[in-house]
Amino acid sequence: MAGVLVAVAVFCLFSGHPCAGETGTATFYTPPYIPSACYGYVEQSEFLAAASEDLPWNGGGACGKKYKVTCLSGTNLGVDVPCKEGRSVTVTIVDLCPAGCRGTIDLSAASFAEIADPDEGKINISYEEYATYID
Repeated sequence: MAGVLVAVAVFCLFSGHPCAGETGTATFYTPPYIPSACYGYVEQSEFLAAASEDLPWNGGGACGKKYKVTCLSGTNLGVDVPCKEGRSVTVTIVDLCPAGCRGTIDLSAASFAEIADPDEGKINISYEEYATYID
């Protein structure tokens, strides 16, 4: 058992993929980003996101929370290299993704473009709440 834990630790240390946090999918949406469920007509930064019920939204309790999001892979095989290697983005939750949301988190277009090729449209991600990691 100890050998397995050492192997996992070495993998986490030297691989490009994060080994902490949750996994899910991300899509993106385009402006306008206001009004939002959390801040109404008050604009936030361009690095923002809408939470799905899977994140969880918690009846608005997710408002203002920050998440580190990292692209792991593409989902539709439409782009040869969908992820920008070694890139993560920190986003602030400002809205609830509407019913029928196709991802765990719906990133702003600028946030998605920081970590992946927008032509991919939907990506597999890892995400961690900001308080649980150090920049």
